[in-house]
Amino acid sequence: MIDTGYYTSEALTLLHSLIGIPSISREEEAAADFLQNYIEETGIMTGRSGNNIWCISPMFDINKPTILLNSHIDTVKPVSGWRKQPFTPKNENGKLYGLGSNDAGASLVSLFQVYRHLSMTTQSYNLIFLASCEEEVSGKGGIESVLPGLPPISFAVVGEPTEMQPAIAEKGLMVLDVTATGKAGHAARNEGDNAIYKVLDDIAWFRDYRFAKESPLLGPVKMSVTVINAGTQHNVIPDRCSFVVDVRSNELYSNEELFTEIQKHISCKAEARSFRLNSSRIEESHPFVQKAKKLGRVPFGSPTLSDQALMVFPSVKIGPGRSSRSHTADEYIMIKEIEEALELYLKILDGLEI
Repeated sequence: MIDTGYYTSEALTLLHSLIGIPSISREEEAAADFLQNYIEETGIMTGRSGNNIWCISPMFDINKPTILLNSHIDTVKPVSGWRKQPFTPKNENGKLYGLGSNDAGASLVSLFQVYRHLSMTTQSYNLIFLASCEEEVSGKGGIESVLPGLPPISFAVVGEPTEMQPAIAEKGLMVLDVTATGKAGHAARNEGDNAIYKVLDDIAWFRDYRFAKESPLLGPVKMSVTVINAGTQHNVIPDRCSFVVDVRSNELYSNEELFTEIQKHISCKAEARSFRLNSSRIEESHPFVQKAKKLGRVPFGSPTLSDQALMVFPSVKIGPGRSSRSHTADEYIMIKEIEEALELYLKILDGLEI
């Protein structure tokens, strides 16, 4: 078995450095510069587009399938409630604290060390490592802008905190802006057409409706009204009311299909901000999943969104840490989780046939 001690040490050193460089979504340039320099100092050539950085295995053979190892360098903004400094890495009781340590710095540095090792070995596949940006905002300058320029990819490992359990399905996302138009008038007189009243039935429909097809892995489609805006002052009948709906799709519907169905049931005008973040799923029979299961891993369906939604090829989301720590104050990763992740990634990927 490979001694993972060296790679664990390297991963932790890199993660310490990255935590210390603020990399809020769309503000990742300094972190990307540092990571690119770090990779090149190890003797590995890089490609770069915007703040996305990648490496292609030196023994690349177009006749072999290609596996992508991907995670993201960006973070959300620090939430209120941090007792520690979000951009100052701190080791304490086997934990490494810092913004992005869990989501998804630990996955990023672990997958790069896995790439370092496996890209110098003979495998039945090619490897590409990609550190992408703008994942937290599903930005068009992130992975979506890079994939068309890479060699064709057969399969991807997406690093996100899943406790190293393989997420073989992931919910998609569609955000709707729904608007009703009325007519302004004085609230003291019987005039005007109140736009707020026009949305009430539609809001109740979003609350109560259940789509017919439920997924064994992801459950039902989930719709939540999350924002409402209307009115200017207490004595003016509002002539416009708008609300936002967060729609989490399962793999049994495309976002376009859901939108078409929704429009049949509501009277207000609805517009989708995007259809691009669809749900995804890979068969449990895939060799990566089967090998993970033999090592005691349990496949599951993930309710949270990742860059998987922008991949048109099969993928599995798997990485160290827990999703419940993401986007929280005093975010941390366990040191042993990185060590265990490296060992498990290597056990699954070394000798894998896809």
